[in-house]
Amino acid sequence: MAGIYLHIPFCKQKCHYCNFYSVASQKYRNGFVDALLREIALRQDYLTDKKIETLYFGGGTPSLLRIDEINRIIKAIEKGYELDDSAEITLESNPDDLSITYLQNLKKNTRINRLSIGVQSFFDDDLTYLHRVHKGDAARYSIEQALSAGFQNITIDLIYGIPTLTEDKWRNNLSIFFDYGLPHLSSYALTVEPNTALKLLIQKKKRTEIKEDVTVRHFEILLEEIKKQEFIHYEISNFAKKGFYSKHNSIYWLGGNYLGLGPSAHSYNGFTRQWNVSNLKQYTAANTVAKIVKEREILTEEDRYNEYVMTSLRTVWGCDTEHIENIFGTKAREKFEEGINPFEKEGKIINDQGIYTLTDYGKLFADGIAAALFWD
Repeated sequence: MAGIYLHIPFCKQKCHYCNFYSVASQKYRNGFVDALLREIALRQDYLTDKKIETLYFGGGTPSLLRIDEINRIIKAIEKGYELDDSAEITLESNPDDLSITYLQNLKKNTRINRLSIGVQSFFDDDLTYLHRVHKGDAARYSIEQALSAGFQNITIDLIYGIPTLTEDKWRNNLSIFFDYGLPHLSSYALTVEPNTALKLLIQKKKRTEIKEDVTVRHFEILLEEIKKQEFIHYEISNFAKKGFYSKHNSIYWLGGNYLGLGPSAHSYNGFTRQWNVSNLKQYTAANTVAKIVKEREILTEEDRYNEYVMTSLRTVWGCDTEHIENIFGTKAREKFEEGINPFEKEGKIINDQGIYTLTDYGKLFADGIAAALFWD
């Protein structure tokens, strides 16, 4: 299974916590879609998997695209690639863009069949802290309008660990989500990334610092409430009803191949990883792959082993020692088992016939456990 990711870099304003490449400007907006279509045609040979089963419009804010632009992009993908008739096609969106007219046109006149709505919180003070454009009422309205337009495969994002977010408010956020009957939730801890406005504001004492104990408690509440609603915790930050896993993101976690199109987008085909230029001016002017792709990395066996451990350990499917031995050899399996044994004794890992998964307690230490298992 292979997927295509399309990075749409435009935003109305930059959220303070965001470190993804995006621009709060429309300066190169007119030439962007043409540049993206040009890259679609130029990059057709990257994936060895010819059938494309997922298409993901990410950003940035893809919901700033017009309906005709979305269709031009999808038609170009259909022309250059074998896009499966039942492909999952996701559009990331912000609540303030989702008018009923836009949603109805999206549902009726495009192949978009999955919506990802960047809610983050239903409370205005949290949204102000994050420097989001929309308000809490707009978040609720966007979900209601999306359901009214006929979308069923809807996911929202919620952020926890926000200094303005109390335990009661966090439970209320989750309760509102459950009340809508949506089948998927992505929920992330607020982190202070380098070179973001949030980091600078905290350094200048203009924003309250994030407290680790609050973040941990919010995560514990999240797991408690998710279990009550019988959602499957299939990846550290993702929860779904049966049959509603994100097929596109599962490609990343299960080691599948994907092509990233647009400025700053990443691609992976099992043997190499590539990064596009993170510069909109350069991207829109580029007319060759050499000018679009900034960096290429040929993955060593150690790189591929480390990547498998890091991604699979985050999922419900876990790390499979049989897979490790088949792909990387007996020495790699023995090294993995030796390294993970202490974490099993600490109650952070469960071993089920050679498949290792994180316990709820272990999920708090996922990155550190993976790093300790890396093949140096």
